[in-house]
Amino acid sequence: MRRRRRFRRRTAHAIAAGLVTLGALVLSDLVSVTVSAPASDRPAHHGRRGFRNLDPEYTYSVASRIVHVVGRPPARSRGRPLALVANDGWALRGPLAAPVITWIGHSTFLLQVDGVNLLTDPIWSRRTSPVSFAGPRRLVPPGLRFEDLPPIHVVLISHDHYDHLDLATVTRLARVHRPTFFVPLGLGPWFQSLGIRKVVELDWWQSAPIGALAVTAVPAQHSSGRSLLLADQNERLWASWVVAAPDRRFFFAGDTGYHAGFAEIGRRLGPFDLAALPIGGYSDFRDHHPNHLSPEEAVQAFEDLRAALLVPMHWGTFELNREPFREPPDRLMAEALRHGVEERVAPLSPGQTIRW
Repeated sequence: MRRRRRFRRRTAHAIAAGLVTLGALVLSDLVSVTVSAPASDRPAHHGRRGFRNLDPEYTYSVASRIVHVVGRPPARSRGRPLALVANDGWALRGPLAAPVITWIGHSTFLLQVDGVNLLTDPIWSRRTSPVSFAGPRRLVPPGLRFEDLPPIHVVLISHDHYDHLDLATVTRLARVHRPTFFVPLGLGPWFQSLGIRKVVELDWWQSAPIGALAVTAVPAQHSSGRSLLLADQNERLWASWVVAAPDRRFFFAGDTGYHAGFAEIGRRLGPFDLAALPIGGYSDFRDHHPNHLSPEEAVQAFEDLRAALLVPMHWGTFELNREPFREPPDRLMAEALRHGVEERVAPLSPGQTIRW
């Protein structure tokens, strides 16, 4: 009888873990539902309830996403995981002679410029999931321990998917560092429900100052939602970010598919000294993934933005992406060579710091 009860409990736990993992995978890059057109006096990306992408050909339905997650074949062998560059953060906690950027992993960077220490989409958790016991695992440790961070003044959040907005990490940052969080429209109440008050909520093309910097939310092509029941789809906005210092400009894409807005961002706010662009998570689609950049599209976006240096992200860190570890950067460099910009692309190892 005890064995039977134990078997039932283990079976129930396994089923629950499987459902959570499926839900986390579906949410992490996520589905898009149809959002009704805005009223005439509202911005085009505002629907009557929630937000929408501007490309009239954009489509990424719940059904198609589930089919891609459930029906896709087993992942290919990924090869050897990324090697970390040893970094105890000591050099990053003192005065810096020039702006630097450190890749922590996935879409998490530590950007340091003009006395401001800034994190993008921070996640130090072991899983991208609503629970700690199931969901896509971290395959490569963070390139910098949380304890080794310098004082963090600013945090940029691109959208609310679990691999970009991590509850444990943001609450720890708020408790230890008390930074100002810059978030897309609609995410403010989520932070306030956690008791986090230092939040600046911006719509696309809105800006706010912080120290010597100006931070601007700009368009991205993606989606949002954290509910496993898909009850909050696209209720919160998604965004890329521009950080302008007196003599430097940084573009952080967050999570996005390729869209015409890159060129507009380049015209209005560029040129950029550094662009951090995603290059992983494209393998579910043979050609254009609506919500993620392929390495080839990242090079095109880089040129649209009129940027001087491309640092790739959103690859090789979590189980979310199915590409072999070396495929995204190898394809990126091959495309950069075809465009004659290979010397302006800098794939980093987790923990690696470079000047920009």
